[in-house]
Amino acid sequence: MTTQDALYKSEIPHLKLLARGKVRDMYEIDDQHLLIVTTDRISAFDVILPDPIPGKGAVLTRVAKFWFNFTSGILPNHLSQEIELADIIKDARLLELLASRSMIVKRLRPLPVEAIVRGYLIGSGWKDYQAGGAVCGIPLPPGLQLAQQLERPLYTPSSKAEIGVHDQNISFADTESLIGPELAAQVRDQSLQIYTQAAEYARQRGIIIADTKFEFGVDAGNRLYLIDEVLTPDSSRFWPADAYQAGVNPPSFDKQYLRDYLETLDWNKTAPGPRLPAEVTAQIAAKYHEAEQRLTQAQAE
Repeated sequence: MTTQDALYKSEIPHLKLLARGKVRDMYEIDDQHLLIVTTDRISAFDVILPDPIPGKGAVLTRVAKFWFNFTSGILPNHLSQEIELADIIKDARLLELLASRSMIVKRLRPLPVEAIVRGYLIGSGWKDYQAGGAVCGIPLPPGLQLAQQLERPLYTPSSKAEIGVHDQNISFADTESLIGPELAAQVRDQSLQIYTQAAEYARQRGIIIADTKFEFGVDAGNRLYLIDEVLTPDSSRFWPADAYQAGVNPPSFDKQYLRDYLETLDWNKTAPGPRLPAEVTAQIAAKYHEAEQRLTQAQAE
């Protein structure tokens, strides 16, 4: 697949566009359902880059659907089985374009919190630890190394920000103020349970899930659902288990390769983002595909 085959922005004339996120375009189907189209856009440092990654949207959609099914015994999710894409997209060419990258979902109220779970000391968590021996205000033992596995996973929520604005780490007390104590505790506990079970599954297939973020929504009865995406290379750090070593920044199957490349450029991490060379987009696409194959195909063997 080439860049010309990639989908940077979807257009569905007969449906109302509700939002374009960093990666996903959201359309209204009716009062109860939404259509989410996962494009091939990619973002880094909260900036949407001008070049798409061919096939990325389809990979993210398949991986998310896999994990939604995997976690359905823990928590319900927003996937809807009531409507087929062909019921709402009658144009054959448009249907073919969107089929592999679309999810029809229940219309829920998103919670204003991103639920981040960290199993390893990396990224902003490592920077926090170096600065003060804690991650998001949670004290950790001295002497830990870069990329070291934590004794137990940490739940470190953040507030959800607009596109182009960095999310802000918040305390658990802040989440209680935002969504109430009962729902805040449920989000925390379910996030840790999902991460723990998913990390064990992935490790058996040669992938370490270093950290991830979840999003949740509620229905009219305040019942909690897992929404948006789950445990994809966009929302998680995936490391090859056979190359992992504490003290070393591991190679990855996720956007870290892109971040590392961008760090070599003279770019101030504000829009507009730099153009990506063809070899970089190809390498990113290959990493996403390998993560999908390791995670989803191993179960069928």
